Amino acid sequence: MLTDLQKKLLNDFQRDFPLSPTPYADIAAQLNVTENEVLQAFQDINDKKFISRIGAIIPPNQIGVSTLAAVSVSEDELERVATQINRFSEVNHNYERENELNLWFVVIAKDASHLDSVIGAIKIETGCDVLCFPLAKEFFIDLSFRLDLANA
Repeated sequence: MLTDLQKKLLNDFQRDFPLSPTPYADIAAQLNVTENEVLQAFQDINDKKFISRIGAIIPPNQIGVSTLAAVSVSEDELERVATQINRFSEVNHNYERENELNLWFVVIAKDASHLDSVIGAIKIETGCDVLCFPLAKEFFIDLSFRLDLANA
């Protein structure tokens, strides 16, 4: 299901991803393959839904401001509202939960005024009341882990 290169990429680059102008070439050099092979392997991993993105994780409110937000949406409107919310570049991600507040998302903005403006625009666009849950206490959960890919 996964090639040896894909397994190495999944296991070895969850942390310490090269911070350089040419990260994929750097990875390729470390693994003795071409940059194009690395790029294709990451694309294949993404297509198989093993990853959703490659990018930095920046602690909340270190650059700009952010809030966790939620709306209550009927089941038949869920996809439409999620699509509308995702159109905002300030929305980091959203996900469904089994609760009265069933669609949750994170909004990141340059400052509090911009954040309020985006939340207001989301309310207008979706027709939903948006409840905001600003960060009160930060917890760090390390989500990197060694994968057992022997049978993958």
